[in-house]
Amino acid sequence: MSISLQKGQKVSLSKENAGLAQVVVGLGWDEVKRKSGFFAPKPQPIDCDASALLLKNGKLIDTTDLVYFGNLRHKSGTVQHMGDNLTGAGDGDDEQIVVDLSRVPAEYDRIVIVVTIYQAVQRKQHFGLIENAFIRLVDGKNNQEMCRYNLSENYSGMTAMIFGEVYRHNNEWKFNAIGQATNDPGLGELAMRYR
Repeated sequence: MSISLQKGQKVSLSKENAGLAQVVVGLGWDEVKRKSGFFAPKPQPIDCDASALLLKNGKLIDTTDLVYFGNLRHKSGTVQHMGDNLTGAGDGDDEQIVVDLSRVPAEYDRIVIVVTIYQAVQRKQHFGLIENAFIRLVDGKNNQEMCRYNLSENYSGMTAMIFGEVYRHNNEWKFNAIGQATNDPGLGELAMRYR
C-alpha cells in the first residue's frame, strides 16, 4: 500500500517494510504545453536532471559523492542513476535512482534527491513550466510503491528543486518529502548548499 505524502512529511521505510534492502527512487514530470506558431518559435524541450547527494553528518564532503548523469554510479556501488531522460516525455518515471540501503556505508547518514533544469538560465526555463512533478519510492524486491509525494505548488521562476531525502535515524531508514525550490542555476551551485 502506497502512502501519499504532504510537504515536510516523514515516513519510516524500514519499519513498515520488513527486510527492505533496495529502493528505487522514481522521479517524474511533464512540460506545460507552450504555444508555438509563426511568430513564436517552437520552445526548446526542458531537460530536467535528477541527482543524488550522499551526505556525511549532513554535509557533502567530496564531489565523488554526487550521483548524476555525468557520474552514474557512486564509488561505493550502492547508489546508481539509471540514465538521463532529455525531455521528460512518456508516462511513469522519467528518471530513476536505485539505492541499496543494506550496503550504504555507515558514514553516510542521508541521500538527498534533487532535480535541476539543464542550462535553465541560458534557456530561460524554470519549474513554472513543469507540471505533474512527483517523487516516489518503490521497494526494489517486489516493485511495490511505498510512498509518493506530488509537488503541486507553483514554482514559477525556480530553477532547481530539492525533492526529498532518504536518511538513516536510529538504525532505521526514513524518507522526508521536502519540495524546496531554489534559484540555483545548476547542480554545482545547489550542491554548495550542503558544503
